[in-house]
Amino acid sequence: MNNRTLALAIPLAASIAFGLYACGGNADKKTDLTSVKNIVVIYAENRSFDNLYGNFPNANGLQSVTAASAQQLDRDGTVLSTLPKIWGGLTATGITPAVTEAMTDNLANATFAIDDAAGFNTALSVTTRDLYHRFYENQMQIHGGKNDMFAAWADSGGLVMGHYNTNADKLPLYKIAQQFTLADNFFMGAFGGSFLNHQWLVCACTPFYANADTSVAKGSISSVDPDGVSLTLASNSPASAITGIPKFKNSGALTPDFYAINTMQPPYQPSSVSPASGGDATLADPTSASVLPPQTQQHIGDLLNNAGVSWAWYGGSWAAALADRANMTYGVNVSPNFQTHHQPFNYFADLAPGTTNRATHLLDGGKDGAEFIKTIDAGTLPSVSFYKPQGNLNEHAGYTDVASGDAHIANVIAHLQASPQWKNMVVVVTYDENGGFWDHVSPPKGDRWGPGTRIPALVISPYAKKGFVDHTQYDTTSILRLITTRYALPKLAGLVSRDNALVAAGGKSMGDLTAALDFSQ
Repeated sequence: MNNRTLALAIPLAASIAFGLYACGGNADKKTDLTSVKNIVVIYAENRSFDNLYGNFPNANGLQSVTAASAQQLDRDGTVLSTLPKIWGGLTATGITPAVTEAMTDNLANATFAIDDAAGFNTALSVTTRDLYHRFYENQMQIHGGKNDMFAAWADSGGLVMGHYNTNADKLPLYKIAQQFTLADNFFMGAFGGSFLNHQWLVCACTPFYANADTSVAKGSISSVDPDGVSLTLASNSPASAITGIPKFKNSGALTPDFYAINTMQPPYQPSSVSPASGGDATLADPTSASVLPPQTQQHIGDLLNNAGVSWAWYGGSWAAALADRANMTYGVNVSPNFQTHHQPFNYFADLAPGTTNRATHLLDGGKDGAEFIKTIDAGTLPSVSFYKPQGNLNEHAGYTDVASGDAHIANVIAHLQASPQWKNMVVVVTYDENGGFWDHVSPPKGDRWGPGTRIPALVISPYAKKGFVDHTQYDTTSILRLITTRYALPKLAGLVSRDNALVAAGGKSMGDLTAALDFSQ
């Protein structure tokens, strides 16, 4: 079944699942979080809240945006007369019909609908170009919470201000959000991109590369201004966003003190870095500058193991990527387009190839999620499950579209609702980061690493509040907090430091998603 056929099948599958729920799928009547026997986390890619859910009823969306609050500044702090062109065009390379760079000239300095029939008419099923989503650039775009320099510090020009006019007819997950709980105050755990936010999903920590300045990766150390959040501009960087993409002295994968904040490759296969010639076939070549040394920080899997709680990470097409490197081929609408840096546990030494820990917990989600779905249907999910869809089904701009991934995730949810384990399950669907797309809500001031831009999150469960928009402050680490609360685990160090920083800045600690649940139903 191809993605388009799958999308057509979703409404039927979802309605069957909703029917099962309505006809007696209610949870066991208990009064607290111990009723929950299974937590399932589905992690999609690269969408801000306003980009997909800006029109959602009763949410803090685009109806709250004024002309002044959306207005973008140039690099010198003056108001842009128009948005910059969408450099290279709005649609990804090879997409027909193309929306070219010239067609995006003189865009109003405002938000716009990518799928507006009177505008670019680029549907959710069309792959758009990629956008900057990097650690320092994200902070420069947020600009101290004003969110007014997204266009200034982008490589995609005005596309940062684009959103979709979604509704329940266009987006299957939108319909599911209407049935359950949508969180509209949920932020990405770390500034920047997928690599770092996957790490924050599993350990609330930032990877470290010891002695990077004397290693093969020394050229990846970023050049940063004294403020610690701005990249140093190259001498030939265009002064205005209208005239060109910014140029930096070095926007690398590492901070000046050797933390890995932009994409680096896992030390173990599957990795986009091949094994060394004649070396161990289970490893990535350690002499490559893009390979991160094995990490030793404590992660949520360690805590679950210590508590005797079953868990697994299901990587879509994991086995296919191990069997054939061609399945890691990057390209527009290529399947499965397995993304190696989206597999965070594959960076940790205690999950190295050959360990029992790895064999038990790093599992194949199957092509198109087939193996994960088999486990769901059999009712044999572990207590905590993470599912990462393969690249062409994850909604990431630049190489796939929104519609295919949204339909896939909705289909997985339909299987979860029909599962023997559904009655005691909580499902969290969220996105790893904003993908460079603007959002109007200021992130709360936290620690050095985040939180970053607001993203969508759905809580789906027999215990979830129905038709509810949850305004509680959350970020990616709230998923770890839910797991920690449910299983009475010790708090990871990053959770403690994040809360301390939030409170020290005059804010409040992050929620643990329990405000989205009601055990009296």
